[in-house]
Amino acid sequence: MDDTTRRRSPHQATTSPEVAIYHPIHKGERPFVVAQLGQSLDGRIATPSGESKYINGPHALDHLHALRADVDAVVVGVGTVVADDPLLTVRRVAGRSPARVIIDPSGRADPAARCFAPDGARRLVLRRAGIAAPVAEGVEVVAMERAGAFEPAAMLDALAARGLTRILVEGGAHTLSAFLEAGCLDALHVFVSPVILGAGRIGLTRKACDTLADALRPAARAHVFPDGDVLFACDLARAGEAQADDAQSSNSQSNRARTRRLRAAG
Repeated sequence: MDDTTRRRSPHQATTSPEVAIYHPIHKGERPFVVAQLGQSLDGRIATPSGESKYINGPHALDHLHALRADVDAVVVGVGTVVADDPLLTVRRVAGRSPARVIIDPSGRADPAARCFAPDGARRLVLRRAGIAAPVAEGVEVVAMERAGAFEPAAMLDALAARGLTRILVEGGAHTLSAFLEAGCLDALHVFVSPVILGAGRIGLTRKACDTLADALRPAARAHVFPDGDVLFACDLARAGEAQADDAQSSNSQSNRARTRRLRAAG
């Protein structure tokens, strides 16, 4: 999901009582990591040719800009910068633009990309130590040196060390999926639009599960917007806690069963 310059009234369709539950970040929780994804009914985020503007309608864009206005930083992978050249600023709602963070291990990003334009917001690039590719003036280069530096948890630690703890992971699909698989998302907002593409780029992916019991089933609330888009606001923090409790319970049951078998054998 990308930007548009068409403005709407501040927080329109995103601050009604029905939708306020989708903004736990408004409470000022720190740290907090939320991701947003827009897709078609058949789970596509772009056509086979890469066209993605716009699968979702204006309410999804309003919501995305409202999330941007509430976080310290918006994070995207370099692939999104190369493919879409997004601004990553707040324009459709009232509020300040967050810091813009580009995950660019090899220095692929064009210093002239729109997300690097100076506008008063911080601009950061996460890259491997020793990469000498040029950056735009004023861009902070965060050299990631240790092994596993580009694991989601390590990147979040690097941002937290720089005062950025409320994070919006915005794209692309590979980056969102990596944060999801690593268990580093507190919330996931998925907009589903009533359109069927039939083929194209898939949105979220994660390691396959052998049984439905192993599937990730977060607590979720749904809201239908006037343009037909449906927002699924998923609480992944609670889902992670539930899975941890289930795993602990399963381990306890296994240990009790093992103890009973040993006693019987003795």
